[in-house]
Amino acid sequence: MDSKPNKSKRAEGFEVSEAIQGKDVKIPRNALRVNVSSEGMKSGRRNTPATNGHLRTRRDHASETAEDYVEAIAMFQESKAECRLKDLAAHFMVSHVTVSKILARLAREGLVEITPYAPVKLKSSGVELASRARVRHELVLEFLVALGVTQSAAQADAEGIEHHVSDETLLCMKRFIAAKRQN
Repeated sequence: MDSKPNKSKRAEGFEVSEAIQGKDVKIPRNALRVNVSSEGMKSGRRNTPATNGHLRTRRDHASETAEDYVEAIAMFQESKAECRLKDLAAHFMVSHVTVSKILARLAREGLVEITPYAPVKLKSSGVELASRARVRHELVLEFLVALGVTQSAAQADAEGIEHHVSDETLLCMKRFIAAKRQN
């Protein structure tokens, strides 16, 4: 029997699994889907640490765009005194339609003020979120550089990590950096 697992192949609504005791087993694709919604948790599903981690990750992903946008708006307001929709589109390399939809969502959430043909303005809650995101980003970046990661790689990695790091982990990163400075 070959010790290498077979690669999965999709065929006629089925996912072909790895070889099990020399035979391919077909599993319906929809059997691979798992519901991890909060409703599932309320309905008696086990609330395990792994499931909590997944829920936290999903929640973090939901706030990731908001944090990135308010951070970018704050950056443009500091460097150019204003932030326009076209600035954000160029910065994130997305269409103006995408930016418009995201800004509308941020306005509904009370983070930004948008007026047609005028610069985007951060509301006080947007300024607070941008400040927290920037501090978290700078701490993660400094931590990665302290580990020996190159500046360019650390910058790219910090962009993703900053949204998923807990307060406990941030505190440990801060302590690590402080200890490294003392040595």
